[in-house]
Parts: sequence; structure tokens; C-alpha cells
Amino acid sequence: MGINSPYSLPKYFVRYYFHASIAAPVSLFAKEYPVTKNNSERIAIVSDTHGFLDSRVANVVSGCTMAVHAGDIGSAEVIHALAKRVNTVIAVRGNNDEPAKWDATGLSVLRDIPEYASVTLPGGVLSVVHGHRVWGYRDRHDRLRQQFPGARVIVYGHSHHQLCDQDSRPWVVNPGAAGRNRTFGGPSCLVLYANHDAWHFKTYRFGALDRKAS
Repeated sequence: MGINSPYSLPKYFVRYYFHASIAAPVSLFAKEYPVTKNNSERIAIVSDTHGFLDSRVANVVSGCTMAVHAGDIGSAEVIHALAKRVNTVIAVRGNNDEPAKWDATGLSVLRDIPEYASVTLPGGVLSVVHGHRVWGYRDRHDRLRQQFPGARVIVYGHSHHQLCDQDSRPWVVNPGAAGRNRTFGGPSCLVLYANHDAWHFKTYRFGALDRKAS
């Protein structure tokens, strides 16, 4: 299984995951990586936190078995906050996840975060990308489907708009923004329920948070 990518990337998916200790992040390069042997998973999907994870979204994450962040993380503290709530965090880098925009204390975490991630779940593959390199709003989903044909679901961020496109396979979803920047109505996230028989999503949208709130 590989990426059909227009960019200069390996032919295999990049997989990146954090254990809850987060002391030693590990980058894995493999064609397939089964994160868990569980028969079902509840995956919290977030994106575009820009250094701030809304506490209500964090509470949703606490009820899940793993978390996926689709980029524009903004700080290592966001990864820490997720890792306190689940054993496994899968993260990809967004266009704002650059050393100049992160605190120096978090650069060791940022250095190991890839642009693409893929995880094998019960019933299929979940692929994750921030989406800023996929140009064209109208045909973005078609381009993503061409890029990740082996996925069951493709997760991306960048637009800050929550959506679930299940019109064709692979499904393409965007959790919206889980922080306080450009939330378009309030912080949001998705939860994917995955087992060998079926996958389905639950959407979450919370009231807008005052940008001055901490």
C-alpha cells in the first residue's frame, strides 16, 4: 500500500504515534502498522488547534481509545493534552507547524511529526494529511481520493470547516477547528467508531469561545 503523491515523498505511508508517556516519540516507516488488536476503536479526530485545545473537545477525547490530529497543532502542549487522555496520539504537520512558529521547548516533538500518517484500524485504513498542499477547493476531495486510494477514510484539516463527505469511497472528513481561531460557529471535532463490520461518525460542535479565554 502506498501514496500516489505528486510530492517528493517515500512510496510508503509515514506513521507517527505518541504513547502517553510522550518521552520518546517514535517515527515508523512501514507499509502497514496495526496500532491495536482491539475489535473496535473510538477515534477522536481534531485539527487546527493553533496552540490551544478547547476543554470541551478535550473531554470528548477522554472518552476515546485514540486521538488523531490533522495538523496546525501549534505547540507541544496540545500533543501533551491529548496524550493525557488517550494512550495513542497520531499527528501530522500543518503549514503553520514550523520551527519559527513553535516554542523552542517543543521543537523536539515537532521534528518527528510527518506530513502524512496512516493507521490500520478494524475494518480498514485511516489516512491523515493536513491538506494545505492539495490545491483547489472544488476538487480537493477528488484529489485526496486519488492520493489515498487504499484508505477507507481520509482525514484532513486546514479549512477549519467541519464536514463529512460520504458520497463515495474513500470517505473524506474534516473535523473543523478544535481551538479558538476561525472556528466558524465554535470549536468542533469528530469521533470515528470503527469495527470490522462498519464505520460511522459522530459530530461535535460547541459554542464559540471568547478568544481572550484561556
